[in-house]
Amino acid sequence: MPLIRPKTRSATDWHDYLVQRRQQTQVGALEDFFAGADLSPILPVAEAPLMALDLETTGLDPRRDEIVSIGIVPFSLSRIRVSERRYWVVRPRRSLSAKSVTFHRITHADIEGAPRIEEVLDEVFKALSGHLLVVHYRHIERAFLDTASRKAWQETLSFPVIDTMSLEARIHRQSWLARLRRWSGRPPASIRLHDSRIRYGLPHYHGHHALTDALATAELLQAQVASNYAPETPIGMLWS
Repeated sequence: MPLIRPKTRSATDWHDYLVQRRQQTQVGALEDFFAGADLSPILPVAEAPLMALDLETTGLDPRRDEIVSIGIVPFSLSRIRVSERRYWVVRPRRSLSAKSVTFHRITHADIEGAPRIEEVLDEVFKALSGHLLVVHYRHIERAFLDTASRKAWQETLSFPVIDTMSLEARIHRQSWLARLRRWSGRPPASIRLHDSRIRYGLPHYHGHHALTDALATAELLQAQVASNYAPETPIGMLWS
């Protein structure tokens, strides 16, 4: 029995969009990706093929910043398939700033022989194909992958995701308890990845590594569903 009522996303008709993009695209990897992302919104989350995804970037603006690493981990509500994880380091066109090196701990030596994002994008989308992506703050992953697709293939890109930050916001920012907290003058609960994990008693990981954060996001969704939803919850009530 879920503890909170799932929120539907009926305004976003992913099926029509994905069918249209699959018919329009000239890129084989994207055709497979769009086909694989077209999951039924009534599919229970316990049966969904999930893939945690995290991007580390040189900044937050996809118009001028770039991807430096990508981490993915396939999982379900009962199992995280760590042995099937994938990780890519890519070389941005601009030099890394000192702030970026400190933040992500990816150095100039790490990227010296690394490929450009355009060289691995086909491989990345083939690995993502057939999964419902799970991220923490969808505006990073969607925007930066869209920008990469535009530059590599001159094709726009969007896709459904389960956003664990959005799920935390429903509970800790938008619920009546959250409103009561706000009315009483208390600060809103943090919905950052680390702080969200603490609420569920999950272990501390060093953040800002794409693979570690992907694993952390997978564990967070498992905890969120176990605490706040039923395994039978349709993915259409969770995705954005």
